[in-house]
Amino acid sequence: MSLFVQRAAKPLATPTAAEFHARLDALLPLIESRASEAERQGYLTDDVVAALREAGIYTMLFPRDVGGPELSPFDAMTVVERLSYVHASAGWCVIGNNMEGTTLAIYIEDGGIEKVFAGGPDITIAGNGVPRGFARPVDGGYMIRGNWAYGSGIQHAEWVHSGCFVTDPSGKDMVIGENGQPRIVVTHHPRSTIKLMGNWDVLGLRATGSFDYTLSEGDELFVPTDMTYDFDIGAPRRGGVQGALGLAGYSAWAHSGWAVGAGRRILDELVKVIVQRQDPFGKSRDSASFKFQFAQVEARFRAARALVHETWREVSETCARGETPTLDQMTMIKLSLRHIHDVISDVGTFAHRAARGASLHNTPMQRFYRDIHSGTQHILMADQIVEECGRALLGLPAPGSQWTVFGVTG
Repeated sequence: MSLFVQRAAKPLATPTAAEFHARLDALLPLIESRASEAERQGYLTDDVVAALREAGIYTMLFPRDVGGPELSPFDAMTVVERLSYVHASAGWCVIGNNMEGTTLAIYIEDGGIEKVFAGGPDITIAGNGVPRGFARPVDGGYMIRGNWAYGSGIQHAEWVHSGCFVTDPSGKDMVIGENGQPRIVVTHHPRSTIKLMGNWDVLGLRATGSFDYTLSEGDELFVPTDMTYDFDIGAPRRGGVQGALGLAGYSAWAHSGWAVGAGRRILDELVKVIVQRQDPFGKSRDSASFKFQFAQVEARFRAARALVHETWREVSETCARGETPTLDQMTMIKLSLRHIHDVISDVGTFAHRAARGASLHNTPMQRFYRDIHSGTQHILMADQIVEECGRALLGLPAPGSQWTVFGVTG
């Protein structure tokens, strides 16, 4: 009997959303106090990572089949929001581990599950599934090579996931799939197989340690088939109904919750500055123009947050009923993701300008301004994905079409 079947046969009591929030309550003072040090060194401090792991927050979404709590996406999102509100980089690393570990758990073959989860669900994983490498097929797997970027959280990772374009056996020509696009495979390998390039010197999200990385030895690395999955894979091998969210859904989940937390924080920081500030024009809080504009951005943020919450609450309820999320629900997952980022970009810019210099100093307000405008650079915010949302909302995809990470099939 395989590992995941054994665990499914002997279900353990799993923490509720309320329990995760209680655990987070105990951790937030530590996370806030260590944020500045993490920013300076370029990755989260060891004690914060250890505390988050012990609380199970790195693995909230992991399926029960591998021993995880399989928290509903909406419930897990509310935890991510609160964490990202305190330290956006900590929230970013947590969403990455949850998304990458969950997709690993639902997609790789049983042999891979046995290797990765031999000691239970408490694993750390980082890397970049967007293809920046190449994989040539050999007996039993692939030989991979490449240079990858944005390995958020990789300083503390035990496993690495790396996206690769599949080539022919010679390694020269890329394989083109039936959809006319290059075939992509996501590979998984131990942290010891890569080396960091030490080049994380960026505008924001400085404490995520999103270093570039490459192979530690030789030009190629063998990765067995059971430690890989196709980028556009369809049905998951495990993970219950919500496993059907797949890489397309879980990646959007990750960045949506993060954006809500970061956007809320910069508005709250602006209030702290404005209420006490007085300049040659008088008290800022008495400015009719400022009060009008602030009310508008507050409304825009709350409306965008409401759309994210409505979308994910509905999806979570669908999964709880044992039903697979619809194409329309997946479309709104993608659309609400981009919308919340557009809004927090505008909100962050408004806060920065209205603060009149307050966010120039090394304060949480400056940090969140930088973090917001770094988070909006992610490839998941591409205009092309919004175009695909419009196509789906118009009912143009063929019956049976599904969302992949970057668009709708059919």
